[in-house]
Amino acid sequence: MDNPDYRRIEQAINYLQEHVAEQPSLDEVAEHIGLSAYHFQRLFKSWAGVSPKRFLQYLTVGNAKRLLRESSSVLDAALDVGLSGPGRLHDLFVSVEAMSPGEYKNLGKGLQISYGFHSTPFGECLLAVTSRGICSLAFVEPENRSDALKGLLESWQEESIVENPEAGKGTIKQIFGQSNDQAQTPIKVLLRGTNFQIKVWEALLSILEGTVVSYGSLADTVGHPGAHRAVGTAIGHNPVAYLIPCHRVLRANGEIGGYHWGTTRKRAILAREAAVCENTVPHIQSSGGRCADNQEQRR
Repeated sequence: MDNPDYRRIEQAINYLQEHVAEQPSLDEVAEHIGLSAYHFQRLFKSWAGVSPKRFLQYLTVGNAKRLLRESSSVLDAALDVGLSGPGRLHDLFVSVEAMSPGEYKNLGKGLQISYGFHSTPFGECLLAVTSRGICSLAFVEPENRSDALKGLLESWQEESIVENPEAGKGTIKQIFGQSNDQAQTPIKVLLRGTNFQIKVWEALLSILEGTVVSYGSLADTVGHPGAHRAVGTAIGHNPVAYLIPCHRVLRANGEIGGYHWGTTRKRAILAREAAVCENTVPHIQSSGGRCADNQEQRR
């Protein structure tokens, strides 16, 4: 049976996407799908995990980012997405992206990314590193190397990207517990995402090795109770596998749930972490990081 609520949300999203440059009001969108503003607001937030206004802001910033990548000025980008001027675009960018439009436009200029394919305890991975930290770590199947590389190139279009496996060898050893200086040298990451995505990824870093949480619990942690879908989407866009431990999030009923790099790999990672923690003496650093028994978190 068709779900009428989903159809209304689908209509609302299509309307917002088609009219984003006009910055439609809540009343306008609600009238378009035949609901009161009050009921539309509740229905949309229940389904999407964010308010219609916030969703429109994401669409607006997404269009502005595209324009800025195409060398539009901040003023032109602001006007083209339906805002009154660069001041409003600045405030919106800071709210959604945690950076100014100018910072986004210049982000990565002069940055060189070195990538390589490496062996790990959980299969091959594509690692990309910069002078400012890891910008991508993705598990891959050997026959899908080209797809993984295509994703990296699409995510970092403005930067110089070169194949240099040697640049990441030490980092791989450190991440997967094969380096003696793992405890002494912090691992840095360079992340690009929305403000909400960054909050979710930071919350993932607080999950202790050897433990798991539910999507709902993680939504509570980032201050968005009930936003299970939005949290799940942010987890799915995690650009740094394993190190940002999205594998430690399960469904509320304890089922393994999905994993961008395969549920079998997710089970293997969780099993290894559980074994490492079981065999770790409290207050002693294990090869895979710190365990929940130590009440410390991996950074």
